[in-house]
Amino acid sequence: MPARRGVAWRRTPLGTAVVAGSLCALIATYVVPAHAQPPAADTPAAADADAPADAAPESFFEILNAGGIVGFLIILLSLAALARIIDHLLTIRESVLVPRQLADRVRQLVDKGQIEQAAQQCQRTPCLLSHVLAAGISESSTGWPEVQKAVEDALAEQSARLLRKIEWLSVIGNIAPMLGLLGTVIGMVLAFREVAFTQGAARAADLAEGIYLALVTTVQGLVVAIPSLGAFAVFRNRVDYLLAEATSMAQHALAPLKGVRQHKVVQPPPVSREGLA
Repeated sequence: MPARRGVAWRRTPLGTAVVAGSLCALIATYVVPAHAQPPAADTPAAADADAPADAAPESFFEILNAGGIVGFLIILLSLAALARIIDHLLTIRESVLVPRQLADRVRQLVDKGQIEQAAQQCQRTPCLLSHVLAAGISESSTGWPEVQKAVEDALAEQSARLLRKIEWLSVIGNIAPMLGLLGTVIGMVLAFREVAFTQGAARAADLAEGIYLALVTTVQGLVVAIPSLGAFAVFRNRVDYLLAEATSMAQHALAPLKGVRQHKVVQPPPVSREGLA
């Protein structure tokens, strides 16, 4: 059978659609508020008079917009985490990675001695379990110890692939609060710069913008990091469970190969010199 080093994981266009829709919403978040600003008052006195009447709480999108460039980067990370979570929910499942019907079918074929048909069955159903079973079947003529070693090597390879796949959630969960901390530092720098420019005469209103930026970016970073790390833990446990199931199913499906004897090459006995004489 042709050797295959990897598994063609299913691609889900739903994750791409989610990212595209979220990007459109993000653009609307930053563009619409800019055109929706109320006209400025004609005189300072009129502005002071109209302030209590026109003052309204900021919307959620305006709060996101207050994060600036750092907040924009955190929002991009949140979209990436959302796309990853949706993709993992659709692909890291028992029915997709370790279908029990495949293990039962391969067990029937191997039990009948139809090794080639069992290998073809694995090729027609690309998944984690089929890769493991194909590796064991390829060593069926060399004995059960070699079959077990091939299965263990294939499981280790697929485990590394799955863990690398979900590792991005951990990366996002660690980067997001660091970006939030960066925004906090930038906001505090802006606040203390105002104090320096006014030689200590800055009012609370003058410092509010920098402190506001610091708090918004901190909240954004934590809001992205907490679900990302939580999802990473959930998918890590799911990967461990699926690998254990794959091991059990592979042992069950390839059990008839235990009776296959290893083919040893018989070496001819050495010829003595006396016999040649």
